[in-house]
Amino acid sequence: MSNALFSLPRFTNDAAARAHLEALRWPNGAICPGCGGTERNVRITGKSARPGLWFCGDCRSQFTVTVGTVFERSKVPLHKWVLATHLICSSKKGISAHQLHRTLGVTYKTAWFMAHRIREAMGEVPEGQGQLGGGGAPVEVDETYWGNKKYGSRGAGGHHQMKVVSLVERGGKVRSFQFETIHGGALRDTLRKHIAAAATVHTDEASFYRPLYRMFAEHQTVNHRRGEYSRNGITTNSVEGYFSILKRGLVGTFHHIGEQHLFRYMKEFDFRFNTRTALGVTDVERADLALKGISGRRLTYRRTGNNA
Repeated sequence: MSNALFSLPRFTNDAAARAHLEALRWPNGAICPGCGGTERNVRITGKSARPGLWFCGDCRSQFTVTVGTVFERSKVPLHKWVLATHLICSSKKGISAHQLHRTLGVTYKTAWFMAHRIREAMGEVPEGQGQLGGGGAPVEVDETYWGNKKYGSRGAGGHHQMKVVSLVERGGKVRSFQFETIHGGALRDTLRKHIAAAATVHTDEASFYRPLYRMFAEHQTVNHRRGEYSRNGITTNSVEGYFSILKRGLVGTFHHIGEQHLFRYMKEFDFRFNTRTALGVTDVERADLALKGISGRRLTYRRTGNNA
């Protein structure tokens, strides 16, 4: 991030950060998080008023732009939240909690929790987003394995590792899912939900993909064991490329991730891939999209635990 961008008021001043957040969340005026009222909201001013406080004339409650968001009840200055969001969204392989702790001047525990809250804002797949492959582009499906579920465990293959399956629409977006065990039933249910029946699906030769020809219009495979990686446009190179970014972040940035937290890191990498520069999204726009996603979400230490 350039020095000029670092010096923007929203990254250094709470009032500017609050104004930026209000413009993103309330483009047409303040909305009461309690009753949804928009007509009788008044900003409370005066020396004794808390900065950014509003009063709703409908339900007679007070609120700020952070109420009902992942930033609610945080004692961290708002401009540090906005800066942390930009840093995470603009770092292709992620940024560690230790780096956030040094950059923001907060404790490591605070930085770790901030990062998890921001990942929560990156959200799940919106219900109205539709299925992959509906527009005719092939959908590539592959699995990868990460870490050990239990330290010191040994076993063949990836049985003792955390399991991730990703679906990539070629030239489009990715959706990743964590599995306790990859087997036909659970995998087929996930693919059926997120891939259009009329789609062409490309996979490798793994046995749990064999029934897919009955679920989709076409199922094509490449045989990695025989050194085949592309044949007449049939390939899993797109999803393998996504995995390379994911693994570089997990290995080089985060090092160790607990199984109970892996799904949030997957959200982060999916979000950045789905809003990548190749799709016409800038770093600033990506951060603003994440800030828009803070609404309606709450995350507490009880839900996150304290290990990562």
